[in-house]
Amino acid sequence: MKSASLLDSRERQIHRKGKLPIEIDCNTASLAGAVSQRACVFCGSRVVLYPIADALHLVHGPIGCAVYTWDIRGALSSGPEIHRLSFSTDLQEMDVIFGGEPKLAAALEELIDRHAPKAAFVYSTCIVGLIGDDLEAVCSKISRDKGIPVLPVQSEGFKGNKRAGYEAACNAMARLVGSGDISGISRYSINILGDFNLAGEIWLIRDYFARIGIEVVANITGDGRVADIQRAHGAALNVVQCSGATMELATMMEERYQIPCLRVSYFGVEDMAEALYSVARHFGEPLLLEKAAALVKAELESLLPELGRYQEELRGKKAAIYVGGAFKAFSLVKAFRLIGMDVVMVGSQTGTTRDYEELAEITDDGTIIVDDANPLELVSFIREKEVDLFVGGVKERPIAYKLGVAFCDHNHERKEMLAGFQGMLNFAREVYASVMSPVWQFVPRRAEEGAS
Repeated sequence: MKSASLLDSRERQIHRKGKLPIEIDCNTASLAGAVSQRACVFCGSRVVLYPIADALHLVHGPIGCAVYTWDIRGALSSGPEIHRLSFSTDLQEMDVIFGGEPKLAAALEELIDRHAPKAAFVYSTCIVGLIGDDLEAVCSKISRDKGIPVLPVQSEGFKGNKRAGYEAACNAMARLVGSGDISGISRYSINILGDFNLAGEIWLIRDYFARIGIEVVANITGDGRVADIQRAHGAALNVVQCSGATMELATMMEERYQIPCLRVSYFGVEDMAEALYSVARHFGEPLLLEKAAALVKAELESLLPELGRYQEELRGKKAAIYVGGAFKAFSLVKAFRLIGMDVVMVGSQTGTTRDYEELAEITDDGTIIVDDANPLELVSFIREKEVDLFVGGVKERPIAYKLGVAFCDHNHERKEMLAGFQGMLNFAREVYASVMSPVWQFVPRRAEEGAS
């Protein structure tokens, strides 16, 4: 089959492993008309801030923006659930003509009185940027009147793409950090950045760190609390998982409070173990490292025999990966290798040049590496590589099913825990059930193969 570079202007964002050195364009605006799988700036900011459970989240814009991002994370809370209510100012034509500031102020006053949040995030959408509403002024006044932080999130969609939304979210959170009491925090303390508690994963990760003697000061942002974020500057280390989403905040905290950061991943056996070891090594305390080694050993003793059941059946099957953050792609490549599957395509929405260089290092020759793909390209890649399983998010699921290919949801809407050692077992079970389902023998592609 000919190269799947269907749009000439996209050619430099697609690389086939084996051609050296890797040259791939990224961090660029999506090609007009390409129907990118990316989301908008507002969506990017919302997915980062949404899991802060005791804060009010108000979308200043048309109702469609709030609907699009309602319950956008599978983020669980151990307490308050104000974040799941998804409020909007529902701007109408007259608001656009005469300005939406009065409506925004009235909405904030009513919602804060009714729900008593610890803080409020106000998201500006495209239309707000066009009509020029002064979010900063409205938020400052309401904050003084109500005595809580009211934070504008400048996330107008025309400012860029999803990554610009991450930056807007980090800028808003940075205004909270540094305003809380940091007394009593352990010298062996961390903030967990970039885990959003999908299916309760941050509770598992916190338990791992507690078992090796590490205190977690703040979850940023899964099952997050405003008060914890306000005292996050008291932690000794920032542990950053989704580098695209929260790295900006970690950088700000390093500049302002001299808090170093580590990039980790909690997906897959190798990366989960290395995350624990890296944190333990950072503190230079031998006992922490001993406890981490004991934890990893105990978890693997129960996990590896279970994984062995799936390896034989899955060996040689082909997987394609397309995810939001490139950090997930690294871990998924390793996870598929552990269960015997071959990764033949991998891509992300927000990867950097270094991310794609690292992906080229850990994938096999012939693997397609792509930045900011569109549906036509993804369809072409899957057909060319005769993929057995496609890993992606809600926008990729229909592509897989229309092609008669098994699908695994690894996006922020999922309800299955995939992080940690237990998550690796859950992942293997889901992959096995999806790939080996008897239903695929009835789809046209498989039926044709069987006839031949």
